[in-house]
Amino acid sequence: GLAIAQRLKPFGVKKFLYTGRQPRPECAAEVNAEYVSCEKLTVDSDFVIVSCSLTPETEGLCNKDFFQRMKKSSVFINISRGSAVNQEDLYQALVSGQIAAAGLDVTTPEPLPTTHPLLSLKNCVILPHIGSATYSTRNTMSVLAVNNLLRGLAGLEMPSELKI
Repeated sequence: GLAIAQRLKPFGVKKFLYTGRQPRPECAAEVNAEYVSCEKLTVDSDFVIVSCSLTPETEGLCNKDFFQRMKKSSVFINISRGSAVNQEDLYQALVSGQIAAAGLDVTTPEPLPTTHPLLSLKNCVILPHIGSATYSTRNTMSVLAVNNLLRGLAGLEMPSELKI
C-alpha cells in the first residue's frame, strides 16, 4: 500500500486513506495517509485499491455490502488476490451502476473462463496477473527457484518450499 501511495503522490492525490489490521503511523506519515475503518474507506474513497494478503479475514472482503458503501463514481481496483473479491457481487455492482468501474489484475480462477460475465463489461478491465512482471522481481523469483532446485537435489531443506 505504501509503495502505491508513493507512486500516486506526484500526481497530486490530495488524501490517502488506508485500513488494515493496525495503523502504521511511520509509513502513513511519509505520504500523509490517514488510518480509517474499512467502512469509512469505502464510503469516502474515489478509488479503492485492494492490496491485502489473502487471509481468512480478507477472503470475500469485497462483497455486496462493500460495494454498496462505495460512491457511484468510485473505481475499484484489485491487485491482491482474486479470492478477496466476491466476483458475482462485483459484477452486480458494475452492471447496476453501484460503482463506476473496476480494474482487476487478479481473478478467481486465473485466467477467468472466456464466458465469465465480467469479461463482457465495458467498465471492467481485466489483465493477466502482471504485478510481478518487473526485471527485479522476476530475477528474485529465478534465484529462489534455482536455490530450491539445488538444495532439493542435494537432499537439503529448500528455502522456499511449497508444502502441500
